[in-house]
Amino acid sequence: MKFLIDNWYLVLAAFVSGGLLVWPALTRGSRAGGVTPAQAVMMINREKAVVVDVSEPREYAAGHVAGSRNVPLANLESAGKELPSNKALPLILVCATGARASRAVATLKKLGYQNVQPLGGGLAAWREANLPIEKSAA
Repeated sequence: MKFLIDNWYLVLAAFVSGGLLVWPALTRGSRAGGVTPAQAVMMINREKAVVVDVSEPREYAAGHVAGSRNVPLANLESAGKELPSNKALPLILVCATGARASRAVATLKKLGYQNVQPLGGGLAAWREANLPIEKSAA
């Protein structure tokens, strides 16, 4: 006990460095409240979730989640037929990193879609999980 009291600064340094090591693992799981690629696959298979890619057309052509629909973020409010008419159907939003998809969630909720979630980590996380990617003509 005397050692701990005499060397409190070493104990503090150990706790801080341990916290800094654990922090990325804790924040990686939340990724702006998005679903993981594994959760997205389960939603697609079990709940018939629709994957909507909010990337620009050239990014979408370079590579996208297999079976996804492309509705660029700028065109989201006027998408019409490109989005499902059943607003209770789960939607998984994807972009390159997940940042645009997270912004698109608010837009779609404003349009009345109830179950909208971004893919945490975006297309990069999807690729990292070795899930199918398609390419199309630009």
